[in-house]
Amino acid sequence: MFDNKNIIYLITKRKTFRFYIFAQTIDLYMNFFKFIFSKLFLIQLILAVALFVILCFVTLQWLDSTTNHDQRIVVPSLSKKTLDEVKQILEEKELRYEVQDSANFDPAYPRYSVIEQNPAAGNSVKENRKIYVTLNPSGYRKIEIPQDVIQKTRRQVEPKLLALGFKIGSITYKPNIAEDMVLELRHKGKRVQPGTKLMKTSTIDLVLGDGKGATINLSDDN
Repeated sequence: MFDNKNIIYLITKRKTFRFYIFAQTIDLYMNFFKFIFSKLFLIQLILAVALFVILCFVTLQWLDSTTNHDQRIVVPSLSKKTLDEVKQILEEKELRYEVQDSANFDPAYPRYSVIEQNPAAGNSVKENRKIYVTLNPSGYRKIEIPQDVIQKTRRQVEPKLLALGFKIGSITYKPNIAEDMVLELRHKGKRVQPGTKLMKTSTIDLVLGDGKGATINLSDDN
């Protein structure tokens, strides 16, 4: 059994050990803080940060040179250019192109020239971007004359033909009980039937009923 002296000795020894551990811990923290605020640590920290920045800069430069990272190209204007010119211009810019279905003929543009492009000129795109171009057709497309234009009034027929892109030419009257009813359609002096296809902007002459039985020609003989 332990006597009082032994117990006191053990307690004192334990307290001494704890104090020793505490003192060592305090000393460790003190040395750590001294090192952090020392010139040596600050120099090493500055060198590490500088090295990190340099590595990041070199890496970004390498990416730019190998992958053209974020390189932008201004889209050139292709308006009124032929397909051969488009190919040459875009190849020099390292861009591609694709021809879309031709739109309606536009007399303000040369035939087979670019009338539309997407993206539009002036936009910034990445290398190898595809530019979509629409070419002007060789001429106006042919449009079918509607079926329901005979035995209809002039007031009904004219807006319908104009909306399709035709032009109204001379107006000729012939004997018929129905006044201003469309009896015939003519193009370049020849009679045309509904369903006939004519070039857009073609001129169509109307032959109407006079409502009186007399023939009156209102066209300009000149």
